[in-house]
Amino acid sequence: MCCHFALQKGFSMLEVLITLVIIAVALLGTAGLQIIAIRMGQSGQFRTQAVFLASDMAERIESNKASAVNYVLASTNVQSVAATDCSANSCDNATMANWDLSQWGSAIIASGLPQASWQISQTVAGNPSTYSIVIRWTDRSSVKTTHGELFSYTATRSISN
Repeated sequence: MCCHFALQKGFSMLEVLITLVIIAVALLGTAGLQIIAIRMGQSGQFRTQAVFLASDMAERIESNKASAVNYVLASTNVQSVAATDCSANSCDNATMANWDLSQWGSAIIASGLPQASWQISQTVAGNPSTYSIVIRWTDRSSVKTTHGELFSYTATRSISN
């Protein structure tokens, strides 16, 4: 009997070490899942911001139908500066469109969309006219690269005069 116990010395220590390795691997896996969940949550937040911002501009165009064509904007990533502050002064329709574009560009920049750019185009002229509002941004890529992945959101609104 004494020899049998001598062979089992250290076996419990080996079991404990194996258990610790298994627990460590499980904890690392859980940490990896948490990191992925945080990234996906941030990506979802960016998409939500883009939807909100595009809807905001669509409503601005809708409320200023007479100057809807003044909202057409080439792709840019720079906020325009309005000459007149329409929140404090009375503005005509064209000046209001310029003010709206300035405020909207400021909102996009403040939203934190990484490397954001935006564009508004008139896709169908006439009555009704159709406008396309595009917001693009670069998010972390699911693939391990240095550049990230380009995302965009496009909203379309038809405006009847």
